[in-house]
Amino acid sequence: MIFTPTQSESPNNEWRRQLDKFVKENQQELAALSWGLWLENGDSKGIIGIDLQPTPHFVYCPKETIEQLNSRVENRLQELLGIVEHYKSEVEVLMIGIGKDEVKLLYFEPELAPPTCYERVGKDVDALLEYLEQLLSKQFNAELSP
Repeated sequence: MIFTPTQSESPNNEWRRQLDKFVKENQQELAALSWGLWLENGDSKGIIGIDLQPTPHFVYCPKETIEQLNSRVENRLQELLGIVEHYKSEVEVLMIGIGKDEVKLLYFEPELAPPTCYERVGKDVDALLEYLEQLLSKQFNAELSP
């Protein structure tokens, strides 16, 4: 979702394309991370987010914060709140990409269920976080280089 009147293929939207590519290439690991964090915290901390500023890193987006943002942007995040409310962690992956003044929903059903991905990847949550953040940094730095 973008909070400006139009969404064009400008450089400002390049981060969305990069994030889509990252998600597509790392679905199993993201599903594993999602399930591992769910096992540790349930939904008590909120939805997982990928904050791209200043360097890509994972954060939690509490539901209350998303609701407050929705109020500030004239309820343009209503669909996102509905998805958050009905999210099924055992079959889906739900994350929020956070760019400069914009958010992007990352929502998919992986080929294998998240619990299966977690078992197959064989890394704990901390190792997955570190690994995925390194991949994110490499991809975003490589994509931004001339």
